[in-house]
Amino acid sequence: MIKAIIFDLDNTLVDFMAMKDAAIEGAALAMIDAGLKMPKKTVKEKIFEVYEEEGIEDQKVFDKFLTRELGDIDYRIHAAGIIGYRRAREAALVLYPHVRLVLMELMKRGIKLAVLSDAPRLQAWLRLCQLNLHHIFDLVITFEDTDKKKPAPEPFKLALQRLRVTPEEAIMVGDWAERDIYGAKLLKIRTIFARYGDRFGTEKSGADHEIDDIIQLLDIVDRLATEGRGRR
Repeated sequence: MIKAIIFDLDNTLVDFMAMKDAAIEGAALAMIDAGLKMPKKTVKEKIFEVYEEEGIEDQKVFDKFLTRELGDIDYRIHAAGIIGYRRAREAALVLYPHVRLVLMELMKRGIKLAVLSDAPRLQAWLRLCQLNLHHIFDLVITFEDTDKKKPAPEPFKLALQRLRVTPEEAIMVGDWAERDIYGAKLLKIRTIFARYGDRFGTEKSGADHEIDDIIQLLDIVDRLATEGRGRR
């Protein structure tokens, strides 16, 4: 019987990369408007180069970008970029279709819901609060809880422990096969690959199930529940 479902956050519940691209475009336009002499395309490319080196959640990305390109930080440009980023991010951070519906239906079924993310704690909670999901989940585990990233077993073990379920009673839903799926399967947690969020062109996810829309998760859960009753 399935008692808990553990979701990755970015590119599983929210279209993180679409949000990030829109936010960086907003920042680029704002910095150019504030006096940065550089084409928008080049600004975006240079900022994403910093992300590739420092990590997509780097909080000093504009400092590093401006220091590299200008030799120093022009705070008029820097501040404009931050404001442009925040405004565009707030407009672009949205749930994938049917996410809220599915979460509500799972709650009605009495299933515990959790988020397991490699994102920094504050950034994960900011996204959840902005999307008004912060009251829905029974558990949110982020990088700081174990100082380990998926597919390391520690985050998955902690999730099971705090949810008080066995691996056989849980499902992991994620978009990154090498982290979400592989890590969960090491602990024999049933896995579902969110193909709609895949950014790597994954051909073989290795998951127990694959979905092209999160609403398909409900059919899988109901089918597993029926199978479980049939074995009693």
